[in-house]
Amino acid sequence: MLIRRERAEDAPAVASVHRSAFGALYARENAGRAAGGSPIETPGRSPIETTGRSPAGTTGRSPAEPPEVDLVARLRSDAGWIPTLSLVAVEFDTVIGHVCLTRAAVGPFPALGLGPLGVHPEHQGVGVGSALMHAALGAADALDEPLVGLLGSLDYYPRFGFVPAARLGIAPDEPDWVSHFQVRPLTTYEAQITGEFHYAEPFYEL
Repeated sequence: MLIRRERAEDAPAVASVHRSAFGALYARENAGRAAGGSPIETPGRSPIETTGRSPAGTTGRSPAEPPEVDLVARLRSDAGWIPTLSLVAVEFDTVIGHVCLTRAAVGPFPALGLGPLGVHPEHQGVGVGSALMHAALGAADALDEPLVGLLGSLDYYPRFGFVPAARLGIAPDEPDWVSHFQVRPLTTYEAQITGEFHYAEPFYEL
């Protein structure tokens, strides 16, 4: 398996990865809700499906097209897009996973938001997601970015050094996210980086 920067020609394959990864997730989650269960929490979920709503407050989902697909497309044309931090996992010339980090902010301080992170269902559970996470965090650190924020599993992300954001005086700008919002301080992080975390604008437009 190779992890490299996303290329322009990878866009359809990246969309396919997120469509397959999150489409299956939503199907299982909807089935669980229909049966009276609670939502399924899965590593790699973006703010949209972790909270059950987008930052803009919408709850509608098309079963045929997970919102992560549109989110990545919107991020690519946003000022917060960082091409060097959009990474794909490739096996035998096939894109099997994708993660991106985009420009965010903590108050006046620059930061990065992670997500979505998606792995094709046929390649889940074998370390592809972990490899993408390590590569993304390493690349961000090499670029002297101070901090990465995400909304996701409290059981999964601490293994990558993420901690509850409140411990560092950081809070998401959506109160509903507080319980699952986490940050990963990098080498250039300083204790003065405190305040509200704000994602790139496409996260609030879905």
